[in-house]
Amino acid sequence: MLIELWGAKNLDDPALAEDAIRKAIRAARATLLHLHVHKHCRGHGVSAIALLAESHMTLHTWPERSYAAADVFVCGDRDPATAVPILVDAFQPERSDVRRFRRGVSIKP
Repeated sequence: MLIELWGAKNLDDPALAEDAIRKAIRAARATLLHLHVHKHCRGHGVSAIALLAESHMTLHTWPERSYAAADVFVCGDRDPATAVPILVDAFQPERSDVRRFRRGVSIKP
């Protein structure tokens, strides 16, 4: 699932980004293995990368453009859509765009 947040707020706060990612992971019922949050130089946003047992979740923010992008990639019976309201609540965008992709559909077990 790809999530874009336009006209977003709070995009330069690494503690808020970490809290949002942790809540989104719990909402998706995913298993966190490792989380790294990086604060870029002042005014240049935050990147968060979570390694999950079920794959990964990432968040990148551009405060100068009031924009954030997240990638929620999970497998099994996890539900990436449950991460969307968490991120919307945290960053309060004027508009969001959510796209769901099914990856690996042609891979046979």
